[in-house]
Amino acid sequence: MNKLISIQEAVAKIDDGMSVMVGGFMGCGNPHGLIDGLIAKGVKDLTIICNDASFPDYGIGKMIVNKQVKKLIATHVGLNPEVSVQMNSNELEVVLIPQGSLAEMIRAGGAGLGGVLTPTGIGTVIEYSTHVVSKVEVDGKPYLLERPLRADVAIIAGHLIDETGNIWYKGTTRNFNQVMATAADLVIAEAEQMVAIGAIEPENVVTPGIFVDYIVYGGKSHG
Repeated sequence: MNKLISIQEAVAKIDDGMSVMVGGFMGCGNPHGLIDGLIAKGVKDLTIICNDASFPDYGIGKMIVNKQVKKLIATHVGLNPEVSVQMNSNELEVVLIPQGSLAEMIRAGGAGLGGVLTPTGIGTVIEYSTHVVSKVEVDGKPYLLERPLRADVAIIAGHLIDETGNIWYKGTTRNFNQVMATAADLVIAEAEQMVAIGAIEPENVVTPGIFVDYIVYGGKSHG
């Protein structure tokens, strides 16, 4: 199967109202070409699951500014003032989850687990969040049972991607990309560099191609 498609073909698979995981951290490791394609398409009412809201003019932050996001599930939003503007005007629903909890909830979704037990958030308003199922006691210690998290689509980015979808990430750009590749019904990976099969040594493959449905070529470094 030829997994390589154009950015236009890729964004055509993402429709209004879908849930979309976006890899990266503060825009670093975001699939910038796919994000620009979604902006050009004008897809709206999305539920975006990502680490953060980035900056207003960078990465996923541009989609928030463009008012394409209906619900944002993230760990922090302070670097993008547009988030608070849209929250206060009831245009954007924001669900804040502790960073480690979010990563584990996505991992659980990808692994088919029933949830995650964590002490993080005990005694805080997190206990009453919709993503918390219940409080559980284990060996006398309280934990929150967090729901597993999956999405309709994950858009991720890799530094090197071969023709079968095997991915190697450069530096910290693997943040959330790796785990999100396991937790969506459709995974589209954007390659900074396309390489031949075998160019990535097996021990250097971080995300195996079996998780990747389609590849797009970004062809530009974004840090």
